[in-house]
Amino acid sequence: MARLTEIGWEDFAGLSLEAKKPYLEREEGDGLPYHTLFAQQFDRSCLERLCALANRIRFINKSKEGALYLKNVLAHKRAMLYFSQPSSRTFLSHLAACQILGITTGSVRDAATSSEFKGESREDSIRTFSSYFDMIIMRSPVQGLAEKMAWELSNSSRPVPILNAGSGKDQHPTQALLDIYTLVRSFEEKGGIDGRTVTFCGDLMRGRTVRSLSYLLTNFKNVRQIFVAPPDLQVPADVVMILAKKGVDFEVTDDLKAAVKTSDAVYMTRIQDEWDSSKGESAKIDTSRFKFGAEELALLRPDGVIMHPLPRRDEIATCCDHDPRAMYWRQMRNGMWIRAALIASTFGFERSIMECGY
Repeated sequence: MARLTEIGWEDFAGLSLEAKKPYLEREEGDGLPYHTLFAQQFDRSCLERLCALANRIRFINKSKEGALYLKNVLAHKRAMLYFSQPSSRTFLSHLAACQILGITTGSVRDAATSSEFKGESREDSIRTFSSYFDMIIMRSPVQGLAEKMAWELSNSSRPVPILNAGSGKDQHPTQALLDIYTLVRSFEEKGGIDGRTVTFCGDLMRGRTVRSLSYLLTNFKNVRQIFVAPPDLQVPADVVMILAKKGVDFEVTDDLKAAVKTSDAVYMTRIQDEWDSSKGESAKIDTSRFKFGAEELALLRPDGVIMHPLPRRDEIATCCDHDPRAMYWRQMRNGMWIRAALIASTFGFERSIMECGY
């Protein structure tokens, strides 16, 4: 279990994300997380291990015998998927990852179907789930809830790992993992991620996937980051400060076409209008110049890639879907494999899977 028993909540909450990392690791001290809460928990070594484990799991799963082996790896474990914020892809991706490893799952996808409808707090609901399950995979609109419950459960009579599948507007670490995994696989035969240019476009102010992936990219050498958005949706100051502190080469601009010409990967995002303070607020922003279509596709390098965390609206034209550089559908499948790797490593099965005979 994690080492959160060594520190009080107020002291832990006051630490920087980097300083929190050791308290969230497994007791084995191997750098892998017990609770997965934010992107700052993953350094390059950890990312490479998880990507290698994901590759191993997908290879083993190709045969019937291998798939049956994987289904027995964690057949003795149960996971609760507590998704109080709407989701389809993230929910199904984690569900499929659990199924690959043989984990029995339960789920709550609407607070109206739980005791929260009767007035129970989210915290009490999660404590209840920990009585029945060995892992809680949670997605919540409440910023910081996953972190608080990781501390609470670590200091309870039944500690279980928390896996953050999206919290408020701040972090989405498993999406960032699948994005890195997609980039690794896209460029593994072309020199890797080092030295690449990655452009982010869309709602960068409220896009938690951008925040998490931008940080993970700092683990690689000489990766240039370009942020393309309208002024009201541009990348927030705290992300810029992190990149500046780490000496990352980055640019903030509103010229998508110019950015595409120099990019190895273009990461498009939709407008996050679910966070609008008033209805129709985002509709007032002119986003017409921040869409990827046939013109942008013609400007992208032959070995470049287009990514999107989905769901999309009109920020990527459907004419791009069948281009071999369109990676957003592969991203979805990659998410299943890297999440299976993360779950397996959380429970301490990385080595047994890597060394099995399949």
